[in-house]
Amino acid sequence: MKAKLGDAKLINLLTREYGPRQYVAKFVLLMIALTMGILALVNFRTPFFSSDEKKAGIDVMIALDVSKSMLCEDAKPSRLEKARQFTQTLLDQMTNNRIGLVLFAGQAYLQMPLTDDITAAKLFVSNATPNAVPVQGTVIGDALQLCDKSLDNGFKKFKAVVLISDGEDHDPKASEMVRQLKENGITVFTIGVGSPEGSPIKEPGSTEYKLDAAGKMILTRLNEKELKNIATQTGGEYTHLDHSTSTANDVAKMLASIDKRPMSDKGGARQYASLFPFFIILLVLLLIAEIFIPEVKKR
Repeated sequence: MKAKLGDAKLINLLTREYGPRQYVAKFVLLMIALTMGILALVNFRTPFFSSDEKKAGIDVMIALDVSKSMLCEDAKPSRLEKARQFTQTLLDQMTNNRIGLVLFAGQAYLQMPLTDDITAAKLFVSNATPNAVPVQGTVIGDALQLCDKSLDNGFKKFKAVVLISDGEDHDPKASEMVRQLKENGITVFTIGVGSPEGSPIKEPGSTEYKLDAAGKMILTRLNEKELKNIATQTGGEYTHLDHSTSTANDVAKMLASIDKRPMSDKGGARQYASLFPFFIILLVLLLIAEIFIPEVKKR
């Protein structure tokens, strides 16, 4: 091989101090260091648990109305946006409880089962729109029934439902479901969004208001009577959503007054330890080691 490059003796003379093993070792260390850098950027995390932590809480199902009537702007910026702001603020104060989410319009859907992952719950709430429920209308009875099924009926307490709606109920079985919830020990707190005077409905992405068959503008009104009746029958309270933060604080205090049961963190990956620092330390050590490996042989 050396003869093909030129004079073998001259090549031997020029490369007499070159150490191929050291060069390969330096190259391998650099490649491993590069790999550690990539893994550090990925930021792997591992869950850790605090099995010794003792906490008590309740199970809360949040039923959020996403019907098109919630797009009305009698509550600024809209009924739905104000409801989402309220829910996000309420979730920040629910860290010791398990939360579930039901979205409803003409049908009710379990968007998120009971979990102690508040971050995930806030993400689902931020994405709640009328598009999440293809059938329009307002079926409070179906929403309450789904909340009832999602809660543990082995207990006659330690659970609640927070219903957020404008109350335009078109579901005759709502009264039946309210009685069922009361029998199962579920307290319902209702949050009214909008104004009793009413507001016209805009189609999403349009400046036109909805009209009825006679060509008259359709108004959607807050039905406080329906929402107050639901709350009263189950031992809860009705609150009109005026200011998101203050209303959330009031509802959080009401929920805090409910009897709590012990809850365990075991099996719940609520906290994570980042492995980023370990990969960075290995990266630095490998680079330092590479510096101290010479490319030439020791004389």
